[in-house]
Amino acid sequence: MNFSKPILGGLLAMLLALNACSPSNEKVEPANKAKPLPIASSVSQQAASLQNGLTSHFRQWLNSNGYGSYDFARLGLTGGSYGGKQSNSDAVNNEPVIFIHGNSDKAFGSASGQTGWTSSISYFLQNGYKQSEVYAITWGPASASLAAQQYHSKPYIERIRAFIQAVKAYTGKNKVDVVAHSMGVTLCRKAIKGGSGSDLLNGGSYNLGGSLTNSVDTFVGIAGANWGLTNCISLAATPTCGSTNGFYPGAYATFFGPVGLSNILSDLNSSSGYEGRYVYSIWSSADQVVGYGCIVWGRNTCKVPGQDGQKSFSTLGHFGAKDNTAYYQLRMVKHHRTN
Repeated sequence: MNFSKPILGGLLAMLLALNACSPSNEKVEPANKAKPLPIASSVSQQAASLQNGLTSHFRQWLNSNGYGSYDFARLGLTGGSYGGKQSNSDAVNNEPVIFIHGNSDKAFGSASGQTGWTSSISYFLQNGYKQSEVYAITWGPASASLAAQQYHSKPYIERIRAFIQAVKAYTGKNKVDVVAHSMGVTLCRKAIKGGSGSDLLNGGSYNLGGSLTNSVDTFVGIAGANWGLTNCISLAATPTCGSTNGFYPGAYATFFGPVGLSNILSDLNSSSGYEGRYVYSIWSSADQVVGYGCIVWGRNTCKVPGQDGQKSFSTLGHFGAKDNTAYYQLRMVKHHRTN
C-alpha cells in the first residue's frame, strides 16, 4: 500500500492547523505607525454582534435572480456569510466591499484560525459603511482538518466569481472592491481573470468567460501565495500543493532559475493588472504559513504581480496580517492609499 499521500496530506493539514491555532492578536509594530482598531471588545464579542447570514432581502434577490443554487448564505454554518440590504429603501452609498477568506477559514467568527473577517467587518461598520455595503461568504468546508484537500477547484472559483457578479448586480453599483486573504487571493485572481482552466476532479476543462476587471475598482491581496509555497516543494502529492491547481512553486534549475510553477499560478502570473483598477497587497515577513520573508525561489510570493502599492510588516503572522490591518484595508479600497 502507498501511504505517502495520506501521510503528506496529514503533515500539511497539521501544519495549517497548528498555524491556524496561532494567536492572531499580534501587535502591529510602532515603526509602521499603524492605526489600531478603535474596538475595545474581544473578537468573540465582535463576532457575536454581527448578524449571522445574508439578510433575507438579499437571499430573496439571489433566489429570484438565478443564484439560489450556490447557497451563498450557508445558514447552517455560524458565521457562514454576511451582508445585504434590509429593504429596497436601504441605499448603497459606498462601493460594496467583498471579503474572501483563506483555506479552512470562513466569513467571520472568533475561533483561532477561523476569525474570518470579524475585525475588518466591525471596523468598516464603525467607519462609514453599512451592512448593505460589506459582504462575505464561506467558499470551503471551514475545517482545518481538511485544509490539505483544498485547491483552486472549478467549483470554488465559479462560486467566488458568481458572488462578485451577484453583489455588483444586487447593489446596482458600477464597481465593487475585493479584499482577499491567503488562498482566497489566488482564487479571486482566477475568478476575476476568467478564461480557461482544467480541473480533472470536476469535469476536466472549463471556461469561465471574460474577465471581471471592469467590475472591480480595488483588489487587495493579503498574505497570498502568488508564486507558490516553499512547504509545497515536499508536499506536491497533496491537492493544496499540486502542480496543476495547487501551490507547487516549481524547482530551481541551475542557469535557468525556477521552473515548473503550478499550472494555475503560471496562468495567473502570465499577465498582470487584471484584478482591478487598483491592486494592492498586505503582507508580513514574519508570516509563518507562507514562509518567513515571503520569499519563494528568490521572489516575494505575497506581492501581487503588477501591484500599485503595498503595506508590509515584520512582526505580524499569517492571520494577524488580516485581523490587524483593517485600517489599511479601508484606506486602500476607499482612498486608494497605503498609509
